[in-house]
Amino acid sequence: MTKQIITVGGGGFSNGTESGIDSYILQQSNVKCPNIGFIGTASGDDARYVVKFFSHFSKLECHPSALSLFGRVQNLEEWILGQDIIFVGGGNTKSMLGVWESWGIPQLLKRALDKGTILSGVSAGAICWFESGITDSFSSSFTALDGLKFLDGSCCPHYSLEPDRKPVFERLIASSDIPDGVAIDDGAAIHWIDGSASRIVSGKVGASAYSIKLVNGKVSSTKMEFVESIDV
Repeated sequence: MTKQIITVGGGGFSNGTESGIDSYILQQSNVKCPNIGFIGTASGDDARYVVKFFSHFSKLECHPSALSLFGRVQNLEEWILGQDIIFVGGGNTKSMLGVWESWGIPQLLKRALDKGTILSGVSAGAICWFESGITDSFSSSFTALDGLKFLDGSCCPHYSLEPDRKPVFERLIASSDIPDGVAIDDGAAIHWIDGSASRIVSGKVGASAYSIKLVNGKVSSTKMEFVESIDV
């Protein structure tokens, strides 16, 4: 079974823009009208965020639903394994992962991935799939954070939009506090198939993704052009 993960650097329905990436995610399912489930734990299940999700995806060819972990919680196994696509929203990555762990969400997401569910998300919903990443979950500074390890390496979203992220990400890689990784602009996404970067999706002029590596003691940042790149 092909394992697909789509990591979005930022933007899209969450901030009221239409980059085309949301539609691209739907198109990757082999189901004509897929079930797409939104997990907004990182925002504390912010009702406004959930409304934005339904307002956007209800206009597209899909069946949207949302999972709440801050009210009466439904059957998690039934809901997660019943989705063709799962989209994880942005917010506080550390808090999200802590809540997920207490409910056994990581194990269910892994089962969903293994059975063919497309996992996707933006910002915190992109970082979470990797070994590690940098997060602004703490108000004082960007810090390293361990992820679910569904994908190798580290991740930095909002790469070009928030300039403070770049030096911290590169410094953490240079010090080997986190492994080599990828950085993703707002308006761009990386489509991973069976753990490998298969495609860079750009829904905004100039938006791209970058490979950040430690080479001979120095950190290099290279635009990812060795995989297929498409505009949506």
